[in-house]
Amino acid sequence: MTVLVFLDPAFPEGRPADASVPQLMATDLGATRGDGIFESMLAVDGRARKMAAHLDRLASSARALDLEPPARSAWERAVATALTELEVQEGPGEAVVKLLLTRGVDGEDSPTAWVAASAVPAGTRERTAAGVSVLLLDRGYDSTLAERAPWLLLGAKTLSYAVNMAALRYAKANGADDVIFTSADGKVLEGPTSSVILAVEEDGVKMLLTPELESGILPGTTQRALFDAAEAAGWARGYGPLEPAHLMEADAVWLVSSIRLLAPVTSIDGTPIRSSPELTAELTGLLLGALTED
Repeated sequence: MTVLVFLDPAFPEGRPADASVPQLMATDLGATRGDGIFESMLAVDGRARKMAAHLDRLASSARALDLEPPARSAWERAVATALTELEVQEGPGEAVVKLLLTRGVDGEDSPTAWVAASAVPAGTRERTAAGVSVLLLDRGYDSTLAERAPWLLLGAKTLSYAVNMAALRYAKANGADDVIFTSADGKVLEGPTSSVILAVEEDGVKMLLTPELESGILPGTTQRALFDAAEAAGWARGYGPLEPAHLMEADAVWLVSSIRLLAPVTSIDGTPIRSSPELTAELTGLLLGALTED
């Protein structure tokens, strides 16, 4: 089941709504134009993980779209209401919590904001534990475009995910599980719903690397949490620019996200690459530890 809670000034703790009946106006600009933003985060036993990081990124996306989001405290209360109701209905466990904000109904000056909470689908992590095959797909712009054209919203988490979903369908139609986007000038960017992380070990020093944010990728909340936890455990860390050759030569590559956590990449464009169950286990442990403390 899905629990919906709308942010409404008349309901300080949020306004619960029935997810089985229509709730969004057909003229809402989020539905008609994809004019809005969202966040997806993991909750465990009624407690949202990395809430502050997700709210920070939501605020950054809102600024990019010139949207006025509800107060952080309003989001926090609505999330708590949604998770309490979900736990009543489903019991304790892991949940996907989505924060959604649109520009609202066309012609009105009032954004629409709501929280949707549902149990993490069964088998979500198990399906990726053995590894995922990916295709490298050209995103069609160079790695400096974000700085030249901020109106393209390249670093914002918008509702306009049609291209991302089309990329995943293309990958599956061509025998792969997922995608890593590359820029027109040959730089590694991100996955449609994930950040890219790779590990290299030289002279006994283990290092995590990820593409540089200036290339127009979405700042990954899970990537940041993992980097902080790994650094505290003695890992070095660094930011691109990275190219496909770096992926092929790495000791391990992962797609990371709030719900799947670490998904090991086992092949790129049909070519097997190195993977490391030991490193995956170590980093998953560090990430879960960081999430527990969050």
